[in-house]
Amino acid sequence: MRTLKRLGLATVVATFCMASAATADNADWSRPTKPFRVVGNIYYVGTKGLSAYLITSGRKAILLDGTLKSTAALVEDNIAALGFKLSDVKIIVTSHAHYDHVGGVAQIKRDSGAKLHAIAADRWALENGLHDGETSYKRGTFSPVKVDHVLADGDAVTLGDVSMKATLTSGHTPGCTTWSTSAIEDGRALKVVFPCSVTVAGNKLFGNRRYPGIVGDFEVSFDRLAAMKADVVLPAHPEFADVLGRAARRNAGDKDAFVDPGLLGRIVEQSRAAFKKELARQRARQ
Repeated sequence: MRTLKRLGLATVVATFCMASAATADNADWSRPTKPFRVVGNIYYVGTKGLSAYLITSGRKAILLDGTLKSTAALVEDNIAALGFKLSDVKIIVTSHAHYDHVGGVAQIKRDSGAKLHAIAADRWALENGLHDGETSYKRGTFSPVKVDHVLADGDAVTLGDVSMKATLTSGHTPGCTTWSTSAIEDGRALKVVFPCSVTVAGNKLFGNRRYPGIVGDFEVSFDRLAAMKADVVLPAHPEFADVLGRAARRNAGDKDAFVDPGLLGRIVEQSRAAFKKELARQRARQ
């Protein structure tokens, strides 16, 4: 069973790498899904194929990611469906500055009045509405959005009794940010990690003039993520952790469906293997 799970995760990683490299919108990226509570004060408010998470403190909230420009309204509707006003969103943070995750941020920021907090290395991309670095596909664009608070690696964003730590795990983008926090579920404290992607996804690993340190950054990020402890893993693409499937299992009675302490390590292991394979492929073509 464990072997099958590992093979399944490897397939997800490989499939996502190919899809991202082609920058082809997956139909699920735009498909609505009902919002739901994950654990504690953390809610899923994204689409079927793109994650957005609402982390609440009383009636105030932090929003992580905004999905596509075309699906920003779906995220807003999901927030409302949970009983929150859009103005309850006080802070927006991002995983990384790619159009499928931050395309809707400009609209949600404008409609909510929230402040955008982002790590320094992704500021240029966010404020220029353009993927940073050189890729094998046409660089993605999105609505530019002003960063109100620039963060450094290790900084925390705090709202009420919620604190989210930003850990720089660059490579996928220069400012790819892994967020971590804690949540209480049935009286138990859980470590929750929102890992930024460590897939190559069409990035040029050699001769990348806009991002010459990309290979070294990926290698550091694999190590940083591998050293993190997570009871619950909530990625920017839900299929990486079967977020929707776990929600269904939880609703069917498995109260620990989201708790999987080994999952982050498995994701890192499979992503590192995919990276090494892609590195060798691109090196052979030099």
